Amino acid sequence: MQQILCMATICAISTPYGTGGIAVIRVSGEESISIVDRLFRGRVALKDAKAGTIHFGRIEREGEILDEVLCSVFRSPHSFTGEDTIEIACHGSLYIQQELLRWLIDAGCRAAEPGEFTRRAFLNGKMDLTRAEAVADLIAAQSKAEKDLALSQLRGSVSNELATLRERLLHFTSLIELELDFADHEELEFADRSELTGLADEIEHKLASLIASFRAGNAIRNGISVAIVGAPNVGKSTLLNALLGEQRAIVSDIQGTTRDTIEDTLIIDGILFRLIDTAGLRETDDVIEQMGVERSRRAMENAQIVINVMDATCPDAVIPEISARYGRDLTVLSVVNKVDLQSPNLKSQISNLKSPTPLLISAKNGEIEPLRRELVRVAKEMTRTSAVMLSNARHYEAVSRAHEAILRVQEGLTNGLSGELLSMDLQDCLAALGEVTGQITNTEVLNNIFSKFCIGK
Repeated sequence: MQQILCMATICAISTPYGTGGIAVIRVSGEESISIVDRLFRGRVALKDAKAGTIHFGRIEREGEILDEVLCSVFRSPHSFTGEDTIEIACHGSLYIQQELLRWLIDAGCRAAEPGEFTRRAFLNGKMDLTRAEAVADLIAAQSKAEKDLALSQLRGSVSNELATLRERLLHFTSLIELELDFADHEELEFADRSELTGLADEIEHKLASLIASFRAGNAIRNGISVAIVGAPNVGKSTLLNALLGEQRAIVSDIQGTTRDTIEDTLIIDGILFRLIDTAGLRETDDVIEQMGVERSRRAMENAQIVINVMDATCPDAVIPEISARYGRDLTVLSVVNKVDLQSPNLKSQISNLKSPTPLLISAKNGEIEPLRRELVRVAKEMTRTSAVMLSNARHYEAVSRAHEAILRVQEGLTNGLSGELLSMDLQDCLAALGEVTGQITNTEVLNNIFSKFCIGK
């Protein structure tokens, strides 16, 4: 086990800011138990308490009682940070929280920096960098799918997969390095080239699968972007309001009312969607409306799902630039709105459409269930999870570099390159994989990662 680092004792509020029933103040470090003991009055002194026990008492200083609390005792190395840790559950008064922090600092603690508890867990070998980042993702999860993905990564799905690949690759790299030590004996070959070729092929396939999983993983983590597009006055803003269940966008019969994109989030069946209502796509001389139309086109280009809204009174007015994108890396859901005002020959008009069979809805009357079901179906297809999935851009970039390096190894083996050249590419692959889990990293990267954490974590 990695040696526990001796660092200053830190404290912070771990629960969200504000008044509540209770709040939790976390104290971690070599002196955490003795510092809290200076303030805690209970039946048992915390220094004598067994690990994994909870003790009722009061926080008191110089005869002044601040609050009655519960203190949970964790002893090194069996704690989140790997250090001696006390978690104090006090009443949720903002005054009590701030005074308790002040008393702890007066007693010898230092206020924790953002992410410092998790950073200590990483430095003390309690978790690797992918698990540490998963802690932040789990805290920020807005949907069930995002929670499940973060929890899977916290439990080591990514790090275990990469550790296995790196360990096998490291074995062969060591053998090739051994060959270089006996360069004077060219007949010696410790690393079987055919076996290395098979391993390189296997690793390339697994890295390629991880890279391919990023699209779905990123969609789960950040939400699936859905652009609502169509001609003016087909009911795009009404549809956005109906999906959200509130009057988020202004609705008017006047063309060009929506002049900018309007964005909001929606969770359906545990899946996070990022909805974008756009300006009507049409030719216009209005400069401001032109800007809105251009933003609509960009939203459509960047979306993962496009809802193409048509008017039931004129359903064959399909926007050409939308139709042209069918079949590309984009899902287009055709929707005929205002079916409560449908024209007599609606069915014949729909049968003549070149687009997929549209969904019939009435956004104004809230009759949008077919669209909701189809959004969920498409989203589940897009985010179909595998055993291991990348969702972090840093992981994606590092794994992509590892993949490029292993491709060079494959090419080198095919061309019969020397062990010295193969070793360089193998080292590049190992280094890139090590960056993902934090086996190879630098202070700047760590500072950037943990600066995004909340203070009490």
